[in-house]
Amino acid sequence: MTKNLSWHASSVGKLQRAGGKRQKPCILWLTGLSAAGKSTIANLLEQELFLCGAHTYLLDGDNLRHGLNRDLGFADADRQENIRRAAEVAHLFVDAGIIVIAAFISPFRRDRELARRLVAPGEFLEIFVDTPLEECERRDPKGLYRRARCGLISHFTGIDSAYEVPLDPEMRLTTLGRTPAQNACAIVDYLREGGYLR
Repeated sequence: MTKNLSWHASSVGKLQRAGGKRQKPCILWLTGLSAAGKSTIANLLEQELFLCGAHTYLLDGDNLRHGLNRDLGFADADRQENIRRAAEVAHLFVDAGIIVIAAFISPFRRDRELARRLVAPGEFLEIFVDTPLEECERRDPKGLYRRARCGLISHFTGIDSAYEVPLDPEMRLTTLGRTPAQNACAIVDYLREGGYLR
């Protein structure tokens, strides 16, 4: 499909774009079950980074399904394409010098690894929002688990579709006994220590 295409290189590169922002661009990829707390943490994280003067953009799984990915369902092949597109968008933002916060269930390890391989080493930080299935079902803010258990939703992660736990994430956040604000601040601290914020 790309044999008649050639890459057009820009005269301004990622280092110049990021340098003007005084930050190291990266993808903060929050993964976990539905209702684990990914979007809540991501939203608070973006607020904290904004207060630090960071240039960010938040990519939320549900939001992308309203636009870019609205043609996709929830079968495994659709989930794979959903994450591929999201990863490509995140890659573009990193090239623009932005810190990207990506909140996606992204249940399959191979898809998260695909996202990691799109950017340079150190530019993809996998953050596992580790909330047990029982707690996610207890929260169930959208009633999705209840509907899945009743057979009204198929291919629902954690019920009749697998979630593959990250094997070696850069961060593992537990939401039991910790507030979303505490977890967001833990990510900011990690970024400061790693030199992503200057």
